[in-house]
Amino acid sequence: MPLHKPPRTAAAPRLLGSAARRSLLRASTGVALGAALAPAVRAAAPVAATGPTTIPSSPGSAPAAGGAPARWQNWSGIQQCQPKRFLVPRDEAALAQALRDAPTGPVRCVGAGHSFTALVPTDQWLVSLDQLSGVGEMAPGKDTVLVQGGTRLATASRLLDAAGLALRNLPDVDVQSYAGAISTATHGTGMQLPALHADVVGLRLVTARGEVIECNAQQRPDLLAAARVSLGSLGVITQARVRVVPAYSLHRRVWLEPAMQLLERAPELARKHRNFEFYYLPFTGYAAGIAHDIDTSGQVLMPHAADEDVLRDLRRLRDWLGYFPSLRRKVAGWAIDSEQKEEAKNRAWRLLATQRPTRFNETEYHVPQEAGVACAKEVIAALEKRNDVYFPMEFRFVAADEAAWLSPFYQRASCSIAVHAAVGEPYDYLTSEIGPIFRKYQGRPHWGKLHDLGAAQLVALYPRWGDFLALRRELDPQGRFLNAHLRKLFGETA
Repeated sequence: MPLHKPPRTAAAPRLLGSAARRSLLRASTGVALGAALAPAVRAAAPVAATGPTTIPSSPGSAPAAGGAPARWQNWSGIQQCQPKRFLVPRDEAALAQALRDAPTGPVRCVGAGHSFTALVPTDQWLVSLDQLSGVGEMAPGKDTVLVQGGTRLATASRLLDAAGLALRNLPDVDVQSYAGAISTATHGTGMQLPALHADVVGLRLVTARGEVIECNAQQRPDLLAAARVSLGSLGVITQARVRVVPAYSLHRRVWLEPAMQLLERAPELARKHRNFEFYYLPFTGYAAGIAHDIDTSGQVLMPHAADEDVLRDLRRLRDWLGYFPSLRRKVAGWAIDSEQKEEAKNRAWRLLATQRPTRFNETEYHVPQEAGVACAKEVIAALEKRNDVYFPMEFRFVAADEAAWLSPFYQRASCSIAVHAAVGEPYDYLTSEIGPIFRKYQGRPHWGKLHDLGAAQLVALYPRWGDFLALRRELDPQGRFLNAHLRKLFGETA
């Protein structure tokens, strides 16, 4: 079957209407407050990302003249490495041959570099699947397609949409490679919607010995259950057979509401809407609710993206009034326009995922759904003890699955709670102060986001932990696909 590659440019949607640009503070409030308060309070410099990040899809990461690889770093810049060899195989056969030709030595695989944990760093081989990109076996009415491991989620969405198909759900960022996304249990939001890996019905992976293995419900189902979420530790995932649905559109509604009121209503709203999440806005008393529902109107209604405006306003409040938390809350209560609302209508993939120009570091844990509200209240209380916090806290719902042994949602419907810190600002509190709250509620960490758990804690959280470790040792007895971070996670000392 032909493999569909992404077009160079995507057609802009036809707009039938628009919605007002969203800004957290009332018009001109920011300017007035800045002029009045700047002489009297600390005016911290705006936080910005520290230069362009080198990732495998960018020119800076390609091997330099003479074959010396560039230095790699992740999106936020906190994970870095200098591999001896940077391999970008043209296809699965080339990858398998390379591993057979050099049968020893550590190997790690990299996608878009959007994980904050040290899953990628290695001083030996770093493999990128950027050339293994595309979607095959697409046709209207099909219920599965073949997705190449290096395909970015955004690319897969565009290609599927052109064929009248779609992924069932998406995370709020879609720059990740498909293999990397499922390997870390990347998820969206929706009380009835599981994480991406739950829609994988078959995989092909290349082992440490250069063997190509295929697994599905009939052939090595145990391997499929292990490999769907495997942190790149079983082999290199080159292809996935994925369940898809007919292309669909959504109607998005965004509103502000008193935070504790919205938090208490969150389970009800998650049951009511296909996709529901909210963002708690620190030191304001408010949260932003976001709901998506199926739309059959055929209209396209797209407001200007305003997430950066909201971050700017929250940072202004922090920078001007960070040392005066009670005044910060009072000013926020006066300045915030709580009546503002936003609506959008478009294809699902254009609404569910958003752009994130402001770089950050992040922790996220998944707690039992019944504990979500209580856990979030404690996280909010902890955040408001820190005057430097301004990034919103994210709260989502994810359905349980039994598709993957290392799925954080294995046999457990969950609330996912994420806390962020802007690049260039302290982020150690994400693990030292927020992490213990998550652990109190039996939280399972997102594999790609900051946490400090090791094998001793993880074995108690995952019923099939021992089965996964046994299968990993069977497939990779030399530990070629392990680095220091994975050895800590799996309790491997040699």
